[in-house]
Amino acid sequence: MSIYTIRMKNCAFFARHGVHDEEERLGQRFYVDAELTVDAGNALVRDSIENTVDYGTAFTAIERIITGKRRYLIEALALECAKSLCEHFPQISRAEITVRKPNAPVPGVLDHVEVTVAWPQE
Repeated sequence: MSIYTIRMKNCAFFARHGVHDEEERLGQRFYVDAELTVDAGNALVRDSIENTVDYGTAFTAIERIITGKRRYLIEALALECAKSLCEHFPQISRAEITVRKPNAPVPGVLDHVEVTVAWPQE
């Protein structure tokens, strides 16, 4: 069984996650990277979208979660995305999701806060 990886980088979504009330009120942009380890099955031989992970569908699944129900922690967002992708696509043997929050409310200057979660967890 051969395995390959699909990477989706810097998917951007506007959402209202965070612990503080102003984060919900104002909202902000979140960036998501997805690294999906896929059991190749027949995809590499048959050259068919039905045998792999449709990354348009994967993007939409991530978007639905990120722009959906408010979460206090980006850790929870990342885990929900990883689990959801693994449930939706049986070809995915492991999903690693990174969520970046550029405007985290911290008492100083930083580029962004980021959390990476993998599913299934080892």
